[in-house]
Amino acid sequence: MDAAREMTNASRRLSEALSPGDLDRTLEQITRAAVEVIPEVEHASITVKHADGRLETIAPTAPLLLGLDAAQYELHEGPCYEAAVDTVHVFAPHLAEDPRFPRYAPVAVAAGIEAQAGLRLFDANGSQGALNLYAPRAGVFADIDPLADLFAHQSAMAIAYAREITQLREAVATRQLIGQAVGVAMERFELDEARAFGFLARLSQDNNVKLREVARRLLEESAARRTP
Repeated sequence: MDAAREMTNASRRLSEALSPGDLDRTLEQITRAAVEVIPEVEHASITVKHADGRLETIAPTAPLLLGLDAAQYELHEGPCYEAAVDTVHVFAPHLAEDPRFPRYAPVAVAAGIEAQAGLRLFDANGSQGALNLYAPRAGVFADIDPLADLFAHQSAMAIAYAREITQLREAVATRQLIGQAVGVAMERFELDEARAFGFLARLSQDNNVKLREVARRLLEESAARRTP
C-alpha cells in the first residue's frame, strides 16, 4: 500500500474509532484506536500533566504501562514524559541505543519495549496531554511522522469536542443543583424566587464560596433536617 493510500485508510479507521462521547470515554477510544490503527503499536496510554505539575496516566491499554509511565515521571526522562512536559512529539525507534534516556531505556527494554513515541495531544487551562505509544520491536516509529501528525490532530479534535460535552453536562448539573437550592430557600424562608436566588448569591459572595457549593451545602443541610 503506498503512503497516500495508507494515510487515507488510517484517517478513515481513526474517524470510525473516535465516535462522539464524554471525555473519559474519548480518551479510552484514543488509546484503543492507536493500537488498532498505527502499525506495530502494541500498547498505548495518555499522560496528563495537571496545572499543579502532577503527572497522571489515563486509559492505559495494559497494566504494564502504569509502571513504565511512572518510571518516566519519577526519572523525569522518557518519550511520554517529554511529550507531556516539553516537546511536542518525541520518537525513540531504538530505545536501547538512545542517549537521551540513559536511565529510563533499560527499564523499558527489560519490560519488552524496544521502541516508543510520545505525541502531544492538547494544551488547555494549564494542563497538557500526550499520547504514549509502545512497541516491542526496535525500529518502529522511524518513519511515522505524517501518520503521527494525523493521529494527534484528529485525537485533539475529539478531545476538544469531549471537553465541550463534559462542560455542558456539568453546567446543566450545576443549574439543576442551584434550582433545587433556590426551591429550598423559598420554602424555608418564605421568599419569592428572585429573593431566594439573591440570598444564595449573597452567601456565595460573603463567604467567598462558589454558588454551586453554597447550593450543595444548603441541600445537604435540608436533607439532614429531614432525617429522623
